[in-house]
Amino acid sequence: MTSVNTQSLAYNLLAAALRLALVLALIFAGLSIYRQLPADDAEATGSAVAGEQTALLIVLQPSPEDSAAAMNIAVELYPIDFSAAQREYLSERRPGVRFDEFLNRRMNGQSAVETQLDERGQTTVNVSPGKWWIHAVLTGAQNVEWRLPINVAGLKQTVELTPENAYAKMKSF
Repeated sequence: MTSVNTQSLAYNLLAAALRLALVLALIFAGLSIYRQLPADDAEATGSAVAGEQTALLIVLQPSPEDSAAAMNIAVELYPIDFSAAQREYLSERRPGVRFDEFLNRRMNGQSAVETQLDERGQTTVNVSPGKWWIHAVLTGAQNVEWRLPINVAGLKQTVELTPENAYAKMKSF
């Protein structure tokens, strides 16, 4: 006599249904994550293609009182807010950690870009797209300092350092 084991058949059907439900849930989860990823179309967003650099033109436009100052000043670009990193470092004791080490950790493997303006007050530097902070100081009748956050995107971009976007102006004696 052969008897059909209905419990075994029901168990097998339930197990197969649960396996199918698990596979469908994984596919649905993957598709929902994939749909939330940012678009990779560089032309639509106006940003540079991944791996390409942006040619950043930096132009110094001093005030009339500072027109006699030397225009070939040093300019530093940081991938983080350098001043905020300094404040954070000084606000809390870190025994055995120099500021350079702390800064390197905060920049997550990225490095600062240093350049110099020419005698006309211009330079072009290649940087990766993203958020950068420009730091520069013009010494003259008054010291003018820039700590300017910029969003770098596209193949070419121009940034003007003007008295209006300066961080601080200090009278020099």
